[in-house]
Amino acid sequence: MSRPRPRTIDEILAEARARLTRVTPAEADAARERGAVIVDIRPAAQREAEGELPFAVVIERNVLEWRFDPASDASLPIASHDLEVVVLCQEGYTSSLAAAALQDLGVHRATDVIGGYAAWRAWQASAARAGAAGGR
Repeated sequence: MSRPRPRTIDEILAEARARLTRVTPAEADAARERGAVIVDIRPAAQREAEGELPFAVVIERNVLEWRFDPASDASLPIASHDLEVVVLCQEGYTSSLAAAALQDLGVHRATDVIGGYAAWRAWQASAARAGAAGGR
C-alpha cells in the first residue's frame, strides 16, 4: 500500500481559501458593525510589536477551535455555529487556515481578512489621510 503524496502548505492554503469568502479590511469593519466578531489570533509578542485593534477579541491560534466549538467545555459564551467570525493574523495566511478550521467545526460564517492586520492598519491610515485631506 503506497502512502498518499504529501501536500505542500501552498496546496493546503489554497484549499482552505477556496472554501472562504475572504474580506477586505473595509468589509470586515462593516461586518463588525453588524455584529461579527473580529478575532485576532496573533501571538502576544506580535501584538505587542505591531499593535492591536481595540475591538478585536484576542484568542491565540493554539486554542481557537476550543473557544468557538459550542460543544467544547472551553468555549466562549458567544460560541455558535451561526456566529459570524472574522479571523485576523499579521498578513492573512494563518488566518485562512484558522477560518477553514472553524468552518470544519460548523462555524459556517467564519472567514478571514485579506492581508491581515497589516492590511487593516494600512486601510485605517489611508482613511485617516483621506479624512485629513478632506477637512482642509
